[in-house]
Amino acid sequence: MSGVSPPGRRYGYVGPPELRQAVVAGTEGQVIRRAADLDAWTAAAGQDGEETFTFVVGPDGLLRLAPRRSEHVACAGGGEVLGAGEVTLRRTGGGWRADEVSNQSTGYCPDPDSWPAVAAALDRAGIARPDGFTYALVFRRCERCRENNVVREGVFVCVFCDADLPAAWNLGASPS
Repeated sequence: MSGVSPPGRRYGYVGPPELRQAVVAGTEGQVIRRAADLDAWTAAAGQDGEETFTFVVGPDGLLRLAPRRSEHVACAGGGEVLGAGEVTLRRTGGGWRADEVSNQSTGYCPDPDSWPAVAAALDRAGIARPDGFTYALVFRRCERCRENNVVREGVFVCVFCDADLPAAWNLGASPS
């Protein structure tokens, strides 16, 4: 992507500060530039077939993978991301395919509109993909109690204090 800015908004970390403080430099997720990188990394880890990973898309537009249940902030090296979630990858006769992709990251709380950055990173790596998130979460911060929420069934009400949640993504705003 030389000379071209990756698509999308940058998401800063909004999770517990102690998780960001625990990030060790040089231990970020495995960068996957092409399918051969994924082949080598999964072979070294003794993985084959189908596996679910934690992922982030860095500001450079590159896909980074870590073992499932790893913290997204660690996978990102503590920095901003263009997308984050979980991805289930399967090796097929024609190469790698992302069977499931979500934006499930309570550390970054990316909006579903982060999909174009995720799709571009998967395309760049030569990984076949669905047309959108197979499971998309909607995150909002309550303006009254400042807690992060997952909006369920389109009901924009805070689960902590019953206040109405904003219609637009607002987790980029600093908590008070």
